[in-house]
Amino acid sequence: MISTQGLTKVFKDKKKGTVVAVDHLDLDVREGEIYGLLGTNGAGKTTTLRMLATVFQPTEGAARVAGFDTVKQPDEVRRAIGFLSGDTNLYARLTGREVMAYYGGLYGMKGQELKDRVEELNAALHMEKFIDKKYGKMSTGQKKRVSIARSIVHNPKLMIFDEPTSGLDPIAAKHIVDFIRSCGGEKRTVLFSTHYLREAETLCDRIGVLHEGTLKAVGTLEEILAETGKDDLEQAFYYLAGIEDMDMSELV
Repeated sequence: MISTQGLTKVFKDKKKGTVVAVDHLDLDVREGEIYGLLGTNGAGKTTTLRMLATVFQPTEGAARVAGFDTVKQPDEVRRAIGFLSGDTNLYARLTGREVMAYYGGLYGMKGQELKDRVEELNAALHMEKFIDKKYGKMSTGQKKRVSIARSIVHNPKLMIFDEPTSGLDPIAAKHIVDFIRSCGGEKRTVLFSTHYLREAETLCDRIGVLHEGTLKAVGTLEEILAETGKDDLEQAFYYLAGIEDMDMSELV
């Protein structure tokens, strides 16, 4: 579903000069799997996902998403995926139901098909108590669930989520984690970034550890532990990031 070869993104910063955010990344995400891209803030996770979603063009390298070239066929990529960025700002005056209906209409959905899809997502993301509240009046967790719903209202087979539970309380985060897990049960493909080790452990078929724009390890949890010789993902992550003595509190 996703394949990259030498994917690279370089930014020019007035203070820092040339910044290599993603450095010759070779990434593959298989159909039907939940793949977690794990890394600290600044590891290159968001930049990688934005290149895959055609928000950024790569400086170098290539990527194919759902069979389409992200540079040559961006419109086809956008129709094929559901993409949630870290920014959850939508139309404050619309209700959650109206947000989903609006975005569904942009994908050509209408009538009973659209109504049924809105109700399906309403149930899947447990939005019954606030779906008819105006978006601007919602809590952070409620907004995040509406944002996920609008990003996948067109029922894509591939979903790309950038830190979907970041900043949420445990109950709000659980709703989203449960939803991602259910996607795996339906054989949908999910690529999501996180810096929460527990999420990666419990959700992912495979994990990629990204550090300073470079993929340090890829595999199942068991494969990564075997490769690093560590007893758990926390130890393995510290080892791969070269920060074995750092407290977890410093990573978030």
